[in-house]
Amino acid sequence: MKTLVLGLGNPILSDDGVGVRIAERLQGKVDQREVTVVEASLAGLSILDLLTGYDRAIIVDAIQTVGGKVGQVYRLSRDVLDTTRHAASPHDIDAGTALELGSKLGLPLPTEMVIFGVEVADVVTFSEECTPEVREAIPICVDMIVQELSGTPDAYGDDGAKRD
Repeated sequence: MKTLVLGLGNPILSDDGVGVRIAERLQGKVDQREVTVVEASLAGLSILDLLTGYDRAIIVDAIQTVGGKVGQVYRLSRDVLDTTRHAASPHDIDAGTALELGSKLGLPLPTEMVIFGVEVADVVTFSEECTPEVREAIPICVDMIVQELSGTPDAYGDDGAKRD
């Protein structure tokens, strides 16, 4: 199964770069013959180019939820993109709409998709460093993705805590 791990974010906007940081850490932890790890600062239609041709995709990005705890790692299904309609800019479209369009155009998009979102605090400060809570979540998310790739995603609970 051809798999893509796509770490999204802007690495110079503090916590927004968490997806990129996680992708960087995954580079030496996955079988590169089976898994392609890519870091990107893209959104909207641009992600279609990266996803095309893969059977499975794991997308990693920053997330901000109402009442979320900074550093929390969420494992989400592709369905979440159908309910969140926020574009990266007024001139672009959101990921859910991009995937829907790609599907209607007949692009060979992944049939399996999982999203790992890390709850973040600061996505506007110019910094190459994540906040402490987000920095602590990076190895947890890396482990969760490695578990996902190995077919044992239940090793972690919904809160990112390792199960015994």
